[in-house]
Amino acid sequence: MNATSSAGAKGFWQFMPTTAKERGMEVTEFVDERYHVEKSTEAACKYLLDAKRKFGSWTLAAASYNGGMAGVQKQMDIQNETNYYDLLLTEETHRYVFRILALKEVMKNPSTYGFTFSAEELYRPIPTKKVVVDTTITDLVRFAKMQGINYKTLKYHNPWLRDKKLPNLNRKAYEILIPQ
Repeated sequence: MNATSSAGAKGFWQFMPTTAKERGMEVTEFVDERYHVEKSTEAACKYLLDAKRKFGSWTLAAASYNGGMAGVQKQMDIQNETNYYDLLLTEETHRYVFRILALKEVMKNPSTYGFTFSAEELYRPIPTKKVVVDTTITDLVRFAKMQGINYKTLKYHNPWLRDKKLPNLNRKAYEILIPQ
């Protein structure tokens, strides 16, 4: 979830800073919503739906998630092709799409590929509550203690908080997850 690519994409869905901002996520030294599981997942889904509408196929949509919509469109124009399988794209983008297809197949038929788990082996969700904050938090360590948790737990559940404080001059409403 806290991954960073060599190109600078971050978070579970690997957004570049510019794309994240275009998709409505906040990216600052204090808040980076690319690490916010719900917000980045929603942005990724919207991106893929937009790309599917633009290109007309899921394979081209997936390729654009890796290479950008403009990058895929440019290659389609240069090569005069509209089918993903007929396009010459970068090796990284080519591998990316086939990895997604392989993952989709494994997720559709997990037992076929040796992925069988009992209920006891699965992670159970940790119940949380959302605390809405619309003011500056000058000390997230103290804030965590006031919520009955430690800073480590706060950061584990809110990796999008990138500093030990949360300046909030615009009084934006942030939802902070606190385990119950």
